[in-house]
Amino acid sequence: MAKCEVCGKTPMFGHNVSHSNRKTRRQFKPNIQRVKVMENGRSVSKYLCTRCIRVLSKPE
Repeated sequence: MAKCEVCGKTPMFGHNVSHSNRKTRRQFKPNIQRVKVMENGRSVSKYLCTRCIRVLSKPE
């Protein structure tokens, strides 16, 4: 299952809506990437969403 290890973001549900206004189920999946992150002075690989990757790489 796609899940961010920092914020816990998981797939969301909604509808595809056609021109005739028929609604069918669909899924919005988060953009999960496998990245190496420095944690307590050592490199750890984690599954993070792109928003969390952006926030972690932001200068303080």
